[in-house]
Amino acid sequence: MSEKKMITFGVIGAGRIGKIHAENLATRIPGVQVISIADITLEAAQETAAHLRVPTSTADYHDILADPNIDAVAICSSTDTHAQIIIEAAEAGKHIFCEKPIDHDLAKIDAALAAVEKAGVKLQIGFNRRFDPNFRKVREMIAANKVGTPHILRITSRDPAPPPVEYIKVSGGIFLDMTIHDFDMARYLMGSEVTEIYAAGGVMVDPAIGEAGDIDTAIITLRFENSAIGTIDNSRKAVYGYDQRVEVFGSGGMVATGNNTPDSHVYSNADGVQSAQPLYFFLERYAESFTQEMCEFVESIQNDTAPPVIGMDGRIPVVMGMAALKSYQENRPVKLVEVA
Repeated sequence: MSEKKMITFGVIGAGRIGKIHAENLATRIPGVQVISIADITLEAAQETAAHLRVPTSTADYHDILADPNIDAVAICSSTDTHAQIIIEAAEAGKHIFCEKPIDHDLAKIDAALAAVEKAGVKLQIGFNRRFDPNFRKVREMIAANKVGTPHILRITSRDPAPPPVEYIKVSGGIFLDMTIHDFDMARYLMGSEVTEIYAAGGVMVDPAIGEAGDIDTAIITLRFENSAIGTIDNSRKAVYGYDQRVEVFGSGGMVATGNNTPDSHVYSNADGVQSAQPLYFFLERYAESFTQEMCEFVESIQNDTAPPVIGMDGRIPVVMGMAALKSYQENRPVKLVEVA
């Protein structure tokens, strides 16, 4: 058996998620070498590069795109830069991993996807929750007909604390920032597209979020092509930790997965029964999935196969987020064809 080709990477963006991907690529995924890190704040790029022993760092991502020794890029910069960097990276012949969302504008998303198709490079979108062992097992059981025909999907996704209001103002709102992961998970688990969305919400956590033009609490109802129905409930603040649960009920049974905890102890005494709280934030809860998604992207390059989360998988949840916002604003169900 021939040895697989070493894949060289440049990481664009050295913020929180960029550091996660850079460290995974540099230390946890075989067959990979990170040779450059870029960030508009040069000190951030230099610090991450030094920590991971990456040979070069730069304030200009074009240096990475111009380097013929780099096979692939991980785009971890701010959302408003994603589509343009995808286009430029595709034109430079680089394979592309891009964090979600591609953009908040469908025309820009379509231009980016067209550039990828024209260049013939790989593009994977960073919906890491698909690679979580719990959710992947649920999907496998549904695909194996273990629950029969799916009837009802329930997704609970609640953050332990809201992000800064400064982030809320540029995030695109709860549906494109937070619920977008759940929209992708709904499609992934059910193996069917959503046709209609109804969203209700309010400001129940922090009045400043409302003043910034967003909501912090929502319930979204989904109708699928396969006639199933689903609900997603979101909150920006769950005082007990990061709440991530899924249940799928069907004609032949039900499959569910609960929260991950630091340990599985159960303490019982005269006052009651106690167990550990859920892991506090996404960095801990989804650490394994971040590694696995990048590992499978690398394998798609090495094996010349389609990435597991393609460009259209990045576009559809944005359409769903737009439909949810329209539904919330107009207080009515919205079909996705109204937005797409």
